[in-house]
Amino acid sequence: MKTALLFGATGLVGRELLKRLLNDPHYGLVKIFLRKKLTVKHLNASVHQVNFESLADAASSFSGDDCFCALGTTMKTAGSKEAFRKVDYEYVLNVARLAKQQGVKRFIVVSSIGANAHSSNFYLKTKGEMEAALQQLGFEQILIVRPSILLGKRKEVRIGERMGIFFARMANPFMFGPLDKYRPIKARVVAKAMINLANLPPEKEIYESGELQEYGR
Repeated sequence: MKTALLFGATGLVGRELLKRLLNDPHYGLVKIFLRKKLTVKHLNASVHQVNFESLADAASSFSGDDCFCALGTTMKTAGSKEAFRKVDYEYVLNVARLAKQQGVKRFIVVSSIGANAHSSNFYLKTKGEMEAALQQLGFEQILIVRPSILLGKRKEVRIGERMGIFFARMANPFMFGPLDKYRPIKARVVAKAMINLANLPPEKEIYESGELQEYGR
């Protein structure tokens, strides 16, 4: 059985990844890396409290097979573009580099629909630059998932986000064909798709939201 590394275990997709990885027959050990202390009672769990500002101090714990990264914040939570980029770009790249150095073969990361390094939108540009940088690191396999609006139980629900989810659900029946990737997607479906893709023969690197619906069934 393989060893999985998980970053971002307290977020919407990360929580679903944690539940599924701990009970997936492909993995005998799940290393969970967090800023804050978290108790996980499971025989397959190994919890590591880390400081993302000095992540290299914990590098010796990064050995494994598959690294699942669901790190991310919002502009509102981050408070500035610089703080947002630190989490969604710098932290993700630091995790990936250290994992690669420790022999991790496969890196599976949550990005966003519309990610584009040349976008005029700061959020999408940051995500696109993160994707491009990861693709240069030389992993045996990179898997980038680009979910649309995520559905699930959030710890913090913002009014704008709630409205976006409402209108997306209303439009959902009309989203098929080229519009399929814009349909809202459940966080648990994204998590299941990530794990399934990590255990299938490699086909490509980037998976849009509509494809995740299929792989996460």
